[in-house]
Amino acid sequence: MRSRKSQGVVRRLVSIIVQRLALAVASLFVVSLIIFGSVTLLPGNYATAVLGQSATPESVAAFERELGLDRPAVERYVSWISGAVKGDFGASFTSRGDSKRYVSAMVAPRLFNTMFLAAIVAIIAVPLSIFLGVICAFYRNGWVDRILNSTTLTVISVPEFFVAYILTYFVIMRDNFVMTGWAQALPTWLSEWLATGFAAIPAFPILSDVAPDMGFIDRLWMITLPALTLGLVTVAYMMRMTRAAIMNLLATPYVEMAHLKGVSPFSIIVRHALPNAWGPIAYVVTVNLAYLITGVVVVEVVFVYPGAGQLLVDAVRSRDIPVVQACTLIFASAYILLNLVTDIVTIVTNPRLLHPR
Repeated sequence: MRSRKSQGVVRRLVSIIVQRLALAVASLFVVSLIIFGSVTLLPGNYATAVLGQSATPESVAAFERELGLDRPAVERYVSWISGAVKGDFGASFTSRGDSKRYVSAMVAPRLFNTMFLAAIVAIIAVPLSIFLGVICAFYRNGWVDRILNSTTLTVISVPEFFVAYILTYFVIMRDNFVMTGWAQALPTWLSEWLATGFAAIPAFPILSDVAPDMGFIDRLWMITLPALTLGLVTVAYMMRMTRAAIMNLLATPYVEMAHLKGVSPFSIIVRHALPNAWGPIAYVVTVNLAYLITGVVVVEVVFVYPGAGQLLVDAVRSRDIPVVQACTLIFASAYILLNLVTDIVTIVTNPRLLHPR
């Protein structure tokens, strides 16, 4: 009897996962159409932008023919998506003739930098946010819970670029605090105390100028401010969601029964509530990982970090269509893939599905 139930659970899991895979592939196809159509319908003309408004129609037509922009949209889409499946996104519009710069070669090192930044933030943020969420649930409505909740709510409410500018401001003030007008207006003891505090801030690099041949420690040092910016926002959101998931489970009947039996609050959270909260927590973690990969554009631009987001912004400015399409498709694919992982993890960690009555 138990074997039949187990087989039914496995079949149900496989069926749901296959459905999610099919939905992910369909979503990626629709997204590729939207990306291609949106870039194609952008106002302006790349040939005119490069050759200038005084260019003759003949020279514009010749330039478009060289880049393949004179072909029908359907033909260009099929050529682009078939190449993208193989990892070939064509050549950048900024390269012509024999000095071609292939998009894949341009995107690969930038994507590595973005993934490195996201990985460092995730390694620190995920365990820290889960730990803080458990602490808040354990000391619920206490001063620790109130302070952490107020702080994280403030961080979530502030845009990322503003958090980045605040961190940059503190680093700049490290050496220039006593030179500011409002510092000179403060009492001497307070001004000296604040100056000492600012001087204790490490001299983090404001511009994250990462070189390909840079060592691991040097690379970590250069990404300190971008990682702090992303980490603050990510930890704040994941901590609050972890706390909410555990608090919801603490209101369930079996937890109340454990209270009546005299089980300690710590054991209730760690042994009863937390294992059943892994599903919602896993969902929050994977969604935030998707955000880390796709939401780094603002942070990369603020700190001039040479990642895929910065490359995308530069390509939009120069109307380099192949690079824009490649970066956007990669970001969309990463987001869809991580959401697929989110669905699968949520399904696998669902006790009602794994242990049906």
